[in-house]
Amino acid sequence: MKSRMLAGTAAVVLAAVGALLIIFYANGADQRALATTEPKNVLVVKTAIPAGTPVNDMTASLVIEKVPAAGISDSALSTLDDRAGTVSAVDLVPGEQLLAERLVAPEDVKAHGAVEVPAGLQEVSFQLEPQRVVGGRINVGDHVGIALNFKDKAYKPAPGDETTQLTLRKVLVTAVQRAPQAASAEKPADGTNPADTILPEGSLMLTVAVTDVDAGKIIFTSINGELWLTKEPLDAQDNGPRIERKEVVYK
Repeated sequence: MKSRMLAGTAAVVLAAVGALLIIFYANGADQRALATTEPKNVLVVKTAIPAGTPVNDMTASLVIEKVPAAGISDSALSTLDDRAGTVSAVDLVPGEQLLAERLVAPEDVKAHGAVEVPAGLQEVSFQLEPQRVVGGRINVGDHVGIALNFKDKAYKPAPGDETTQLTLRKVLVTAVQRAPQAASAEKPADGTNPADTILPEGSLMLTVAVTDVDAGKIIFTSINGELWLTKEPLDAQDNGPRIERKEVVYK
């Protein structure tokens, strides 16, 4: 009886040892197989990163993983050391390798119109000459003030009165379409950038995100009056609505 118990115990022990050996061998085989593929460190997206996120703010959403060389994209990054000042060009999804072309200068993201429309708002477009749009220096993601101007009797607190009001404040620009600009090969004698000395040409088509009520105001004014924009950052001072007329504009 005692011999049978010892034999049974030994069998259980041997089975356990055998299972452990199989596990260790399998793990070792995986490591050996990985080693033969020359694995390299690659940055992989762990949690979603929205377009326009600064590189300094995305480190918590990235992890370093060892990936076989055959599975690494040619432009995959292993570090962010030389990417200071860049932002994500598009939305980055979990599981994808971080590619060099996904990190661009902030102005390049604006040029591609990578701006999310806030919930509850809608987009409306209108076309203006450069002098009505801060000389054309408006980019996607900027905020603007929109002044409504009416001549003659279109709006009349008094008969025939002409009025202007900066009515819509800190409006988000979601798209900018510019007419082609004529290139100039001549460089000014003072060494300034030619692009800084050339007056903008053509018109601009702007799209903004507003409420339904404000969209109606923009459409009505585009048809019956005039629009004029200011470049208005979110921390710009707002002294409240004021209707400008001839008798008060000099005060």
